Amino acid sequence: MTTDASDAVEIRNALLRLRRGTGLPVAFGGLLEAGQQMRISELSGTATHALRSLVVTSGTGLGGKTVALARPCVVTDYSVSRQISHEYDAPVAAEGLRSVLAVPVVVRHRVRGVLYGALRTSQPLGGRMLDAAMEAARDLERALVVRDEVRTLAAGAGAGPGWERVREAHAALRALAPRIADPELRAEVHEVCALLTAESAGPARVGLAPREVDVLACVAAGATNAAAAERLGVTPETVKGYLRSAMRKLRARTRGEAVVAARRAGWLP
Repeated sequence: MTTDASDAVEIRNALLRLRRGTGLPVAFGGLLEAGQQMRISELSGTATHALRSLVVTSGTGLGGKTVALARPCVVTDYSVSRQISHEYDAPVAAEGLRSVLAVPVVVRHRVRGVLYGALRTSQPLGGRMLDAAMEAARDLERALVVRDEVRTLAAGAGAGPGWERVREAHAALRALAPRIADPELRAEVHEVCALLTAESAGPARVGLAPREVDVLACVAAGATNAAAAERLGVTPETVKGYLRSAMRKLRARTRGEAVVAARRAGWLP
């Protein structure tokens, strides 16, 4: 499994929450790919690219130990710690990191990724920092659960893997359209969106407001409220309001049901 664009947004948001909550200046992380390997895909507050795309194997280094044990791990001085193996000392040293914590991202009892926070000095990372890092991981876990639900419902509705790209493109175009100043070009973008949904149009369309469709398009592409807000240029609370309104109109109890109902009504591809 590779990290797609929506996953990257969620990881970046989680890293920002980790830095704000812990006060740590550096954060990085990624999701598991094939087998028990995790690739560091997102960096926040780093001074170099030494850690980017680093592949961490289960059981090796601090992050690999976190994957293997499915629990948080902390070292006060990475390069000399006897609690971990040292396959990744070179990139860690290149970034100048010493005190590092790693927390697992666990979805349905399976480790799906790791978030790290770090200092460039050697000092203990206390329980408050670890709690804040874990809370950031919990937020990412909830985001991944939503994405899994949407993908499962889409598969149940007979959607093939090619539709994921179509839906991502549809969501991106819906988000882009309001920012286009030229009215003719904006209208053309809306026409393209209509073409993408024409094949799925049902016999009767529930009346949805444009921003409700924008939010549902983001959700259909796997975005959480925070990611949808970032993409649409609004607040997460505004996204929640549009989503609640759309769910009420579509008579849906969950986000996933709302996406399926919107597809059946022809609002989404």
